[in-house]
Amino acid sequence: MRTVGSIGSSYVMLTALDALEDALDQFEKPFVATIREHGWYRTHVLEDGQEPSFSYTTGFWVHTNQPELLMFGMPSAVHDIFWDLYRDAQQGISLQVGKRSDQVFGNLPAYVFRVAERHYRNILGWSRWFYAGNEFPCLQLVWPDRNGTFPWQTGFDPAFENRQIDLTEKGWRDSVLDI
Repeated sequence: MRTVGSIGSSYVMLTALDALEDALDQFEKPFVATIREHGWYRTHVLEDGQEPSFSYTTGFWVHTNQPELLMFGMPSAVHDIFWDLYRDAQQGISLQVGKRSDQVFGNLPAYVFRVAERHYRNILGWSRWFYAGNEFPCLQLVWPDRNGTFPWQTGFDPAFENRQIDLTEKGWRDSVLDI
């Protein structure tokens, strides 16, 4: 049984890890098995012509009490980035929401923002299934262009303009805490 919550208050979190094996279908079984074995799973969603590709985690919240993560683009690097951040989360190292960070990428800064719950249904299908709803936090990793300029900043390279979608409640610019 897993408990999640702040010190002094906790509650039992039921997830797909609690499901009987016979209750899972052919797609759910390997998904749950990977989370049992490795602690988390990465779902990758391909670009569909209207929206860019993205990847997100499932399992961070239940195993490390750290938010799930989502990132647009970078399909070849995202798995390693998520692994590094999962290991950090296991050690209690968390990402600072709304503040510039050198903790995510080795050669460029990043920002992390809360994904607004209104986006969960369309973006986080497997995580919503796993947690039986929206009762988990998710953070979006936002990367800069090659010069370190972020999408909300003047001079952001137009070649990357539509490679990330703002999933915050009030917009990236208004969510930055260290401007």
